Amino acid sequence: MKVFFPLLFVLAIGFTSCKKDKVESDFDKSYDAWQSFKKSSGNNYVYVVTNGSWIGTVDSTTITVSNGIVINRNYRYYVRAQNGSNKLVLKEEWIEGPAQINIHERGAAGLTLDEVYTKAKKEWLKVNEKDNEIYFEAKNNGMISLCGYVPKGCMDDCFNGISIASIEEVNTF
Repeated sequence: MKVFFPLLFVLAIGFTSCKKDKVESDFDKSYDAWQSFKKSSGNNYVYVVTNGSWIGTVDSTTITVSNGIVINRNYRYYVRAQNGSNKLVLKEEWIEGPAQINIHERGAAGLTLDEVYTKAKKEWLKVNEKDNEIYFEAKNNGMISLCGYVPKGCMDDCFNGISIASIEEVNTF
């Protein structure tokens, strides 16, 4: 019986550290994929951040980066049609150029992917696992697609982080 409790404690620590180790390993692999893409693309790319709500609203922010600098942020906000269909209707749209990046409150912040990876590592993946469910996925050719956390017990629209639908190289500007 004396062996059972220490063994249970070691197993519990092992399971929690395994999850954290996997997230860190997945992050490191994704970061390596990002570094390779950044080099091959000349640090010229566009990525799309999406966000949805349980009430049926959807938004997307398209961020364009040239030579490692955000030069464009395009935002679109959709709501469900009033006729009961599942059709989405565009309710708001704007575009920010180089001199206006981040002047609007709505939408994903105009960050480079270097800044996204830094924020992921230093903020979204550093929250307390005891109080939060932590998520990391790399479905954009190995690069970040989802990173963030949800406080345990939260029911609606509680995700803190980023969801990137696509990352593509842009050859000319």
